[in-house]
Amino acid sequence: MLRLKKPDGIAIKSVLVAVSGNSADEDAVRFGAQLTEPQRGSIYIVHVIEVERSLPVDSDLSFHTTRGDDLLDRMERTARPFKCEVRSELLQARVAGHAIVHEAAEREVDAVVIGMPYKTRYGRFALGDAVPYVLEHAPCRVILWRDEKPEETDHDWTSSNHSSLSEA
Repeated sequence: MLRLKKPDGIAIKSVLVAVSGNSADEDAVRFGAQLTEPQRGSIYIVHVIEVERSLPVDSDLSFHTTRGDDLLDRMERTARPFKCEVRSELLQARVAGHAIVHEAAEREVDAVVIGMPYKTRYGRFALGDAVPYVLEHAPCRVILWRDEKPEETDHDWTSSNHSSLSEA
């Protein structure tokens, strides 16, 4: 199990961990729980369902709600072995970043932890939309947990198979 030493002088009693169903979620939850463990603090795990503008923000999105609840249950189980209080919440919002910042401010957390996979867009590393918003607007520390960079693979650009272009 991953164990990290927190810098001296930083007391973190409450952490909000934003999860989205990606490969970095479990590590981000473990890390957030470890941050609060020495103070027997609290970890708040949130998953935001982004609701399209064409729908009311409180729409019944049962498929997404079920998946979100399952994700939060899994993340709660991940955090339970640590000596901290664990709570989770499923949110519906227009913009995930704004909802995360709002929750962090409402709960007055000491830090926000966001886990993300190593992802690219058009061949360049990409943070997406929520992460830059949270980094800029959160009223507390923000810790970004990024998965390791995958090993480079050679592409044969002369072949007729250009499926990797459609993934961007």
